[in-house]
This record gives sequence, C-alpha cells and structure tokens, in this order.
Amino acid sequence: MAIKEGLRPGGRSARVQESIHSAVRELLQEQDRASLTVPQIAARAGVTPSTIYRRWGDLPALLADVAIARMRPDSEPANTGSLRGDLRAWAEQYLDEMSSEPGRNMMRDIQACATPGYCVGIISSQLQIILDRYPDAPNPGVDRLINVVVAPTVFRILFATAPLAVEELYRLVDVALGQ
Repeated sequence: MAIKEGLRPGGRSARVQESIHSAVRELLQEQDRASLTVPQIAARAGVTPSTIYRRWGDLPALLADVAIARMRPDSEPANTGSLRGDLRAWAEQYLDEMSSEPGRNMMRDIQACATPGYCVGIISSQLQIILDRYPDAPNPGVDRLINVVVAPTVFRILFATAPLAVEELYRLVDVALGQ
C-alpha cells in the first residue's frame, strides 16, 4: 500500500485525499464497516470510484491509509514532569485509544495493508520525544519501551478477551524503566 504522505498542504491532491478520508470516517460512524463500499465513499466525497482505485487500489488499502492518518499524533505527548509519568500517561492514552472498537479496527486495517515498520516509526518518534525531555534520567531506549510496553499492549488488544488493566500497564512501564 502506498502511504499518502508528502502532499502539498492545501493542494488539490491533499484536498481530494482529505475529502475521501472524511467520507470514510463519516460512513464508518453511520454503518457497519462490512457494508462499506468504494462507490459509497466516492459519492460521499464527491469523486469518482476510479479516483479511489487509482490512488489506493482497493478498499482495504484506503481503510489502512485512513487509519494511519488517524494514528499520527496531533501534538507531543503529555509532559507530566517526570519520565515515568510521561511514559505512563502516553501508554494509558495509547491503551485507551487502541482498545476501543474503532481503535481495534484501525489496528487491523493497518496490519492488513500498511508498509512494515511505518507504525513503529510513529510510535518510536513519540517515545523518543519523551526520552529526550529527560537527558539526565536513566534511558531504557525506544526499542525496550516497544518490546516491554507497546508489544504486550498491542497483543492483548488484538488477541486477548480483554486489554491490559491500567495497573498492569503501569507495571510494564516500571519494568521497562528497571524499577
């Protein structure tokens, strides 16, 4: 799947992409994703179905692109004043967002079509921002945080009957920090 980045902000392609993304988000609010079709999305976005097929190839690729766009953070992670606090706040927000039904669907869409490593890049950059705030604190490294905190969180969201409890998530943050 081609990830639709690098479009000139405000350019025609960016406007068309945003119109299509908005149509997908609106339609998913109104109906079950299993009944969603490219012609419906095109009609809502005011484009032809061929525009969608030309840009994304198929519906799963479009859904993944919309999910990836939603996954990109709007702002930096919360600054609580401590490395442990920032990591706990980030992890709790991630758990909250991704364990919701839309979050799980988004993760599945991305898993089905996304370029390998792309989501790791998004998460890594957020975690690196947090680590960079505390240059004097012991630094567990982004890879350790992903392996010890993010990976079990994602596994439980996608494959278990219930996501991690917040207390267990906090324990994983402490393990990653060596506490």
